[in-house]
Amino acid sequence: MRWQGGRTGGGVEDRRGMGGGAIAGGGLGVGVLAIIGYLVFGIDPSTTTQLASQFGGVGAEQQQGEVGTPKDQAGRFVDVIGSNIDDVWSQKLDGYQSPNVVIYEQGTGTGCGYGQSAMGPFYCPTDKTVYLDLGFWEEMETQLGASGADFARAYVIAHEFGHHVQTLTGTSDQVRQAQQRAQGEAEANQYSVALELQADCYAGVWARNASAVSNGQVALEPGDIEEGMKTAQAIGDDTLQRRGGGRVSPESFTHGSSAQRVEWLQRGYQSGDPASCDTFAGA
Repeated sequence: MRWQGGRTGGGVEDRRGMGGGAIAGGGLGVGVLAIIGYLVFGIDPSTTTQLASQFGGVGAEQQQGEVGTPKDQAGRFVDVIGSNIDDVWSQKLDGYQSPNVVIYEQGTGTGCGYGQSAMGPFYCPTDKTVYLDLGFWEEMETQLGASGADFARAYVIAHEFGHHVQTLTGTSDQVRQAQQRAQGEAEANQYSVALELQADCYAGVWARNASAVSNGQVALEPGDIEEGMKTAQAIGDDTLQRRGGGRVSPESFTHGSSAQRVEWLQRGYQSGDPASCDTFAGA
């Protein structure tokens, strides 16, 4: 993926090196949170808060870091990709407003409670912020078999920005209301799956339009979309359930099967149009 020449927005808050505290309790608690982290790409912030409370994290003061363009390559990558995603959505969505972006390590305060690195990347609608612990990329690659290509990592970021778009359009609120009316957990999970698959589709929409809004400075190269689909395949609910040694339980899916995640990422990329991302038709 080509990105080195892309513009930086300078709006990334860098909280790395600020500590953040380890997960209280250790042992089983860390393992449970790590498993939950593997199931994310848009973890429900209420789950984030609940888990952090269980393991002693909620109530930590909000940490503040330097806002600007990070000096290291990984941080700059986040800034360039995030800026490019903003440029795409500014053209695709009237009234689009950029989310805040925070990179951190170990843990940090958020508007949705205390965020732990083991939870993976997540979006908090309360403070309209994307939270990224960049160490998750390595875990995703070494533990889950996801791709280590730049585009695969950009897909993670674009998915979280997709949740921001859902907040701006009101989709997230509509899903929460539908879940409250749902008859049982399985029905409620169907709405979660549709929300996550739409964020995957939105990531594909960004990928299709990345080059056009940057005059080619940010652009996919041959093989990139395949690397993204490899990652989507690796983090499907059914694949993760098998990896965890359990049976595949479609009624408990919250993010979609591997095949679904690949399909919707590909559909967004092929169309380049957010209108193609109606994942709720069958929900």
